[in-house]
Amino acid sequence: MSSNAIYTSLLRPPVLHILRAAGFHATKPAVLDTLVDLTARYLSLLASNSVAHAQENHNDLTLTVTDVRMALQDVGALWPQKSAMEEDLMGEEDMRGVDNFVKWMVGEEHREIRRVAGLIENEVPLPGIDEPTGREDFLTALKRKHNKTGESSRFQGTVLGTTTEEKPVRIEGGPVELLQDWGKRLRKTSMKENTPPSREPSSAPTSSTGSPLTPI
Repeated sequence: MSSNAIYTSLLRPPVLHILRAAGFHATKPAVLDTLVDLTARYLSLLASNSVAHAQENHNDLTLTVTDVRMALQDVGALWPQKSAMEEDLMGEEDMRGVDNFVKWMVGEEHREIRRVAGLIENEVPLPGIDEPTGREDFLTALKRKHNKTGESSRFQGTVLGTTTEEKPVRIEGGPVELLQDWGKRLRKTSMKENTPPSREPSSAPTSSTGSPLTPI
């Protein structure tokens, strides 16, 4: 299975829970696939715009709240919102879009999806889970249910778990012991081979103006 197919499959349950929390109890597969594709495109656009603003604002890839806010404004999630030029002319920052977005997120209409996401206390069992899970999100509770051994290492190194620590690969024999050192040595050798030879200064006599004489 390709990485795109894996991430698409992982995105289907959240979309289903959002539909369920909104009051829908059934949907056709084609409709679900369309909504999953739209969600993926929206998240990809939001992420790429956030990275672009991070590079413009502070020239690195460490995202800040300001970068994400500007990306949300780009995709139309913050409304009503004045442009940056209008804010400069008014001399104050327009916070109406941010305030409305926060009210929309923490309002009662989204209480159910926040419960499934583990943002509030789960007083009743989640769909597919046998018992209340407290402040645990659906994916974590589902992984715990299917992991009978209770070991988190089962999902380590996968998209569902933590990344594995890179261990040094040792080479038996040879001038170096570690694979990383071998790579550094190859890069140094390649740089030396690609470096053009330095030109020594010419010993030909020059004219009084300083320009070299043309040999006869």
